[in-house]
Amino acid sequence: MAKITVSLEAELVVEVMVLAGVGSPQDAVELVVRDYIQRGHRTEARVAERDEGLREVDVKPQEPQG
Repeated sequence: MAKITVSLEAELVVEVMVLAGVGSPQDAVELVVRDYIQRGHRTEARVAERDEGLREVDVKPQEPQG
């Protein structure tokens, strides 16, 4: 996979390292990015489940009113 280089403020990276419990700046930032992506996928899955549930409700025939 291709690699890139990103410049970040040292204070920001040190805080990420402490929160992630990692000694390497590269590893800490990579963990944060991977976690962000995983959260996005989980959110997409929850939204899809909710939308599917709404579709099931819409498909059911409504009882006559009145």
